[in-house]
Amino acid sequence: MEIRLLERGYRNNANLYKDFLEDQINSKEEYFSNEVVTIINAPDFPIYMAQKNEYERNDHFFKAFKVLSEYYLKTDRDIHLDERFWHSLLLTKKREFILSTYPQVEESEKNFNNIVLKKFDWENYIYKSILAAQYVSDHTSDINKQSHYYRLIVENLDLYNYIIKYEIFRNGQFLLNVMDIINELDLSKILKAKIKNRDDLGRDERVGRRVIFEFNKSYPIVLSPMLEKDELKTLFLENLKLYADVDDKD
Repeated sequence: MEIRLLERGYRNNANLYKDFLEDQINSKEEYFSNEVVTIINAPDFPIYMAQKNEYERNDHFFKAFKVLSEYYLKTDRDIHLDERFWHSLLLTKKREFILSTYPQVEESEKNFNNIVLKKFDWENYIYKSILAAQYVSDHTSDINKQSHYYRLIVENLDLYNYIIKYEIFRNGQFLLNVMDIINELDLSKILKAKIKNRDDLGRDERVGRRVIFEFNKSYPIVLSPMLEKDELKTLFLENLKLYADVDDKD
């Protein structure tokens, strides 16, 4: 499959949303650069996981992980981590899938921008999913182990989001070490909890976010992404104790 890449600046085209709805993008040369990406297969997968139902949301993540690891990770990294590639694919090849799966796109341009043209960063669901698929598949080829880590990631999504928000922590071994620590010490519930009796913090501060914040604050004095798991576990617990009572986790 050949995917024509959009011309840079496509976001600024005032007719983009209208042309998408009317299936006019592929017929207008003004949208396209001379660059083409060839991919053997580009199957559909969930691109937006804002469902309130946790089971449904997790199921969509698992489906995305599977498809991305089997097909899209076979492209070069500078392709499957490129915003323009994904927006080009969605706008030129996935219109019918998007409109049938996410009908709210037809309701407003705001929904279109949020679901289809979302900036490709830690808040974008494709970005979240492709990084998870990359990190896990790089770590192990065992299907059961991959499923284990995927489950840990979706069960600790708030913490995962906060990890990939920081560039210094976008490190597969660091992420999986953190997931191992959470699993071994049964910390998921504690890390999701709101921090109480701390007027100096925000109103919706979560324990896990503050733990990662402490790692970020100590960097580069402490190179936490480079640490072995046992060393990381010690620091993780030290940071955790700043915000939660976990004496029994030593």
